[in-house]
Amino acid sequence: MSVERASVCPLDCPDTCSLTVTVEDGTIVAVRGSRANPYTAGVLCAKVPALYPKLVHGPGRLRTPLRRVGARGAGRFEPISWDAALDLVHERLSAVIAAHGPQAILPLNYAGPHGMLAAGSMDLRFFHRLGASLLNRKPLCGGIRTEAWVGTFGPVPGIRPEQVEHARLVIAWGNNVTWSNLHLMPVLNRARRRGAKLVVVDPRRTKVAEQADLHVALRPGTDVVLAWAVAAELERRGWIDRAFVARHVAGFEEFMTLARRWTPEEAARVCGVPVGVVRRLAEEYHALSPAAISVGNGLERNQNGGSGIRAVFALPALAGKFGVPGGGLVNGASFAFPKTPARLARPDLTPAGTRTFNIIDVGAHLLDPRLEPPIKAVFIYNHNPVIVHPDQNRLRRGLAREDLFVVGADVVMTDSMAYADVVLPAATHFEHADVYAAYGQHWLQRAEPLIPPVGEALPNTEIFRRLAARFGFTDPAFRASDAELTDDALDPADPRLQGVPPSKLATDRALAMTVGGEDAILFKNVFPKTKSGKVELVSSYLEERYGARLPGFRPLESRYPLALLSPASDRRITSTFGGVDGDAPPVLEIHREDARARGFADGQRVRVWNDLGEIHLPLRITDAVPRGVVSTLKGAWLRTSANGQTVSALCPAHHADICEGACFNDARVEVGPLAP
Repeated sequence: MSVERASVCPLDCPDTCSLTVTVEDGTIVAVRGSRANPYTAGVLCAKVPALYPKLVHGPGRLRTPLRRVGARGAGRFEPISWDAALDLVHERLSAVIAAHGPQAILPLNYAGPHGMLAAGSMDLRFFHRLGASLLNRKPLCGGIRTEAWVGTFGPVPGIRPEQVEHARLVIAWGNNVTWSNLHLMPVLNRARRRGAKLVVVDPRRTKVAEQADLHVALRPGTDVVLAWAVAAELERRGWIDRAFVARHVAGFEEFMTLARRWTPEEAARVCGVPVGVVRRLAEEYHALSPAAISVGNGLERNQNGGSGIRAVFALPALAGKFGVPGGGLVNGASFAFPKTPARLARPDLTPAGTRTFNIIDVGAHLLDPRLEPPIKAVFIYNHNPVIVHPDQNRLRRGLAREDLFVVGADVVMTDSMAYADVVLPAATHFEHADVYAAYGQHWLQRAEPLIPPVGEALPNTEIFRRLAARFGFTDPAFRASDAELTDDALDPADPRLQGVPPSKLATDRALAMTVGGEDAILFKNVFPKTKSGKVELVSSYLEERYGARLPGFRPLESRYPLALLSPASDRRITSTFGGVDGDAPPVLEIHREDARARGFADGQRVRVWNDLGEIHLPLRITDAVPRGVVSTLKGAWLRTSANGQTVSALCPAHHADICEGACFNDARVEVGPLAP
């Protein structure tokens, strides 16, 4: 007998879709969109209905704890019991603590599931109490944009994406809307049917760029120059909203001193776009109101990423675009929710002086002979770092250390789990309760388990509850049920919850995160929470943390001639489905002029390389990328590659200007024929 039940998609995606799931005899047989969340409104991306049932019930599903019996990384394991697995983890971690102290243990986790319990609750309590090294996860993705937002506006929400319908101009800046922000597309289309214009700023001609009234195909890493030039053009032509600036903006003169250096001609030269495009962007941004800008993660993935985002965030303040429906920035959604992370994760359990590692630098730390104490144990969960991290080969060398104890917990045997000494089978989000905020929309959702755990799989909360018991952590924080953790995740006094405990929120409808019953609109019912109470174009917050008082621009120097982009796709917004989505490698897109200069033919296999690694891919000759740029999709697993490396092997691990963030799009490569 089949039944339909409500659920939520936990993928690392801004949309956080509501789902209707068909269950038959404890098996997920179908997944489709539901209207419980009015924003996602029953629409799903192609991968969720096609691949989730395979992920949950397919042959790659981890159903029992495993112990490594082969060479590290070879993926040879034997089944063991939960008791044996937990005893082994306890024994080996205790030995590390005895020899080197608890900071020799490092949790290596990220955003596999976006449910608040699975992503960071009992697990963080455990590692905090253990005294393990802390991990700063923000730099890998999205942290630059978040820090730029907080540094400019403080922890407040921007406009809901639904507001875009009221705009007369929409700018998708570094936001691959069709694949990475799917549900903004129908809102955008409704705006266009009402006469709105669409501008897309992206080096690659994405699907949404094909529909744009203006596509600005700038060089990767030059967004700050383009935004400065637009700001300077607004000033030169008398289009700055002086009254708004005087009342609500801090640092105008210092910011504009930098911007005035960039004429449209000079910006066009650096950005690689026609000078008329720079002027037209400024003209349309001035002329059309309301104007909404949606800044994606695309423009943060370079060493100027924070500066680019900050300069774009400045534009609506300079032009006076805030305070009206459909005006301003479609960003900061995560600040719409009444989250209480200190109660959920309990950072107060952490011993004073515990060190923190940047997630991007883990590979370097694993190989650093001077590190004291050394990292002697790694616990990988909610993450597939071998595929996701920049400088893939360095991380793999670090994980291959024979003196390193590696524990992994996952739903399937990923490329990272192959390096583990012990693998613990984790439950999917269909198998446990959770609560879901979002980083791209303003609807709070909750889900209950739909099926029993597959095999011997356990939710993250129970895995770490059992580990805490093994280590003798018996205080109430480690005995909390999932319902109690849910109640710790959100402020129960928030009036939007209407007195309902978070663990009792309905699962068949989402709860709007409004401001006094109205949509959040900056400078109407939401105001900056910066130190000055204004839009800070000169940021004290960013200066204190990163020495980044103002945006800046650093040209990237490399002996390799081609910029490599690695965007998301309709099949792989992350690496989650890489194990169930086939073995075909993604293609490498190259401009026809770059292909002609190298004597390439469409469809031939090529080698793409730099000092960090080499990948082998089939070639697609296209005008979708500009000259000097090549592109291949992220998220593919090692088995898609003939030489065992994927695109992350070519991405550098240096840091961006704020948040010490990842710079994937700073990869520079050469492409040549692959020898037969």
